[in-house]
Amino acid sequence: MSAAPIIVRTEKALRAQISKWRLADHKIGYVPTMGALHDGHLSLITFARKHTERVVASIYVNPTQFAEGEDLATYPRQEKSDIRKLGGAGCDLVYIPKSGSMYDRDHSTQINVGGAALGLETDYRPHFFGGVALIVTKLFNRVQPDIAVFGKKDYQQFLTIRRMTTDFDIPVRVYGAPIIREKDGLAMSSRNLYFDADARLVAGQLNKIMRVCAKEIKNGSHIGTATAKAKRALLKSGFQSVDYVAAADRRNLSLLRGPIKDRKARLLIAATCAGVRLIDNCDI
Repeated sequence: MSAAPIIVRTEKALRAQISKWRLADHKIGYVPTMGALHDGHLSLITFARKHTERVVASIYVNPTQFAEGEDLATYPRQEKSDIRKLGGAGCDLVYIPKSGSMYDRDHSTQINVGGAALGLETDYRPHFFGGVALIVTKLFNRVQPDIAVFGKKDYQQFLTIRRMTTDFDIPVRVYGAPIIREKDGLAMSSRNLYFDADARLVAGQLNKIMRVCAKEIKNGSHIGTATAKAKRALLKSGFQSVDYVAAADRRNLSLLRGPIKDRKARLLIAATCAGVRLIDNCDI
């Protein structure tokens, strides 16, 4: 049985523990989360454990990546069960910053991101990646890990953070871990908790329609034709709206047109089911 993780709530206590591990020459892995943990999050802990002697996770619902009208106030918070799950997965330390400690009232610095952060999610949530980049930079500075692990379900986020880390010369190696899915293929997400039984059945169609679209594109279908067909299928299956179904270069997310030929491509999708916005992606 895994030992209970150390719980710290202040930057001072965090840095003190990290310093002890550094003196012992331990490599440190890091997994940032917003809590409401599921097996997808825990797989990131397992991934980090394979590469380091010590694993740190943080739980912080970051206000700068929520826009007005989004679910900041209602985002699920399950601290006790999250800590228990993290300990069971092999996490050594859980950092839970005190409310207000990440951004004081005079905070005024922002981060402007480009490259893979442009388009797709940014077209619908223009605030999002700037908020993510800011909190990740602050957390990297506090934890000072050797590696950090992010899930590829948020593929655009993963590429954005990796690019930002390189551009800012932050000495952290960023890994992308595979998407963990439910039995019917729905990508695990904290927001899946919002679904009732009927909505959950509809949500389960997302991955299936995405896979069909990716296969058609791989087999030579025109991207515009295949993605338009997927959008119609999503709406017919019960989704309220579809923000995008797009094929992009998987290295930089530049959008692709026509047949993909020999390009290394990724299919990305965002759609809303019963008021819950879902994203997913897969290789083509």
